[in-house]
Amino acid sequence: MAFQVLITNEKGTSFFPLVEEGIQWTTDRRGSPGTLKFTVIKDTALGKLGGFGEGSSVNLMKDGKTIFFGFVFIKQRDKTNDSGLIKCTAYDQIRYLKNKETYVYTNKTADAFIKMVAGDYGLNLGTIEATSYVIPTRTEENTALLDMIENALDLELTNQKEMFVLFDEAGKLTLKNISSMRVPLLIDAETGENYDYTSSIDEQTYNQIKLTYDNEETGKREIYIAKDSAHINQWGILQYFDTLKEGENGAAKANALLSLYNSKTRKLKITKAFGDERVRAGSLIPVSLNLGDIIANTFMLVEKAVHTFNESEHWMDLTLRGGEFIA
Repeated sequence: MAFQVLITNEKGTSFFPLVEEGIQWTTDRRGSPGTLKFTVIKDTALGKLGGFGEGSSVNLMKDGKTIFFGFVFIKQRDKTNDSGLIKCTAYDQIRYLKNKETYVYTNKTADAFIKMVAGDYGLNLGTIEATSYVIPTRTEENTALLDMIENALDLELTNQKEMFVLFDEAGKLTLKNISSMRVPLLIDAETGENYDYTSSIDEQTYNQIKLTYDNEETGKREIYIAKDSAHINQWGILQYFDTLKEGENGAAKANALLSLYNSKTRKLKITKAFGDERVRAGSLIPVSLNLGDIIANTFMLVEKAVHTFNESEHWMDLTLRGGEFIA
């Protein structure tokens, strides 16, 4: 196991700096770019190479293969730092999707919208798997590009029940259906040091869905309701309410949302599992654990993955969802 950090500065000079143990690579399934945190030891060799600054590119490599590719955004030193340590934070190119913009588009799928945004902003594209829901019309005003994309992917989920994950894979913007992201790595009582588990109906649990649409042609409000009477008797009414956009199928969307949210939410966090760099937010991994009130023996979705690399160790902390689990 040989993990290395490769930096290329603004002069085009590439080098492997001396780096302290404890390199940390974090990915979230949505809302954040991939992040690499590491500490460089400033020595005379670094000075001779011209050093590096914000915007320098960073590769995290294992045995010559890139795991993470991004750019330095933060360099930090402090007064007590007499040894010349430089704490660095690098982000992958999803960081550039934090830019705000206004888009108005019609009859586009989420994957087509992603390709359009990537083209407009000069982002490198990798595998972009096809989504199926055609968004009739949408206006996104003064909104982060990443939020626009996630809104489009949410429409795919609520209308087609298909979940897709946007991420950066070694410098290429990638979109995959979670069914394409299985990693054959079993998490059980032997491979994880500890876990934290809770169950709840207090968040993201709904047994009644109510959607409305103001039909301008008829002048009437259309109402679509889907509900589970058995769970209403058990838990009381837990209602999800929203309005529909033109062109959406109200009945189909209500049933899809009920299917997604009509269950307990269960949170599961695994700490200090044996590390595997194939596992990232969006991966599906098999889990087999007796949690007391339920036995988890299924593939689960990684909502967040935090990898820690030391000289001879690699650990990961995972936040999981799947079936009745939610991050």
